[in-house]
Amino acid sequence: MDISFCIVNLNAKNYLRDCLISIPSSTNSTNYEIIVVDNNSNDGSVQFILEKYPNIILIVNQRNEGYTKAMNFALKKSRGRYKVILNPDAELTTDSIDVLIGHLELDKDIGIIGPKVINGDGSFQKSCRRGIARPISVFSYFFGLSERYPSNQRFTGYHLNHLDENEINEVSGVSGSCMVFRDVIINDIGYFDERYFAYQEDSDYCLMAMNKGWKVYYNPNSIVKHHGGRGGANSVRSKAIFEWHRSYVKYYFKHFSKDYSFMFNLFYFMVMIGKLIFTETRSVIKS
Repeated sequence: MDISFCIVNLNAKNYLRDCLISIPSSTNSTNYEIIVVDNNSNDGSVQFILEKYPNIILIVNQRNEGYTKAMNFALKKSRGRYKVILNPDAELTTDSIDVLIGHLELDKDIGIIGPKVINGDGSFQKSCRRGIARPISVFSYFFGLSERYPSNQRFTGYHLNHLDENEINEVSGVSGSCMVFRDVIINDIGYFDERYFAYQEDSDYCLMAMNKGWKVYYNPNSIVKHHGGRGGANSVRSKAIFEWHRSYVKYYFKHFSKDYSFMFNLFYFMVMIGKLIFTETRSVIKS
């Protein structure tokens, strides 16, 4: 098997349809499989797949297991030499997966690669390429310094705003909305860390791969449209906000807390708690 397309779905049927339609044109290979794990959707997603795509490998969870655990279900079932992690609200463009796999085949040291991801309106989705999310980079992102000073590398360490979005670059992370990696990566670092319910599991996986000597690349010659926040955890907004903030805390304490003092670790934790409360409150007011 050449390629395994792995998708976790939760209440994203309308977008999943376009995602699945886009897959055949993304590669010239006919030796691929599609695995969809449904996290107990209530929008008719399962029935839609059973009726319209009977050849898809479908795993149906009886509850929402979270994105990371569900994706591991798909990966453990997959057989492809290349794994394509794909969100159900993402649409692949012509040859987009072949471009990424072709890049991987040119350099055996590259383990993970991601495309240029655009929003529904065609604008650049900055989270598709990332630096290492150390505190200065995260705070610069949270407080808007990276947007205000996009050419100052002191502040652009997370979304790498100083880089040309149309140039190939080695980076420290790519987005799980669409990422491709070699199956041998799993032998080196295992599956996604299930301590992340959702969010930051992609950054975590890229960092673990880098720590094992693998390169991570961003290639804008491959383009994927990602609508973002359609279904998935965002179908339960409050839960999504909570898990997003918790993922940053988990990522920090897993990888970086040992490099900082107890007081700074406490400060980081309190900042994230404060931001969580602010964001949840604003979400309730807007609703």
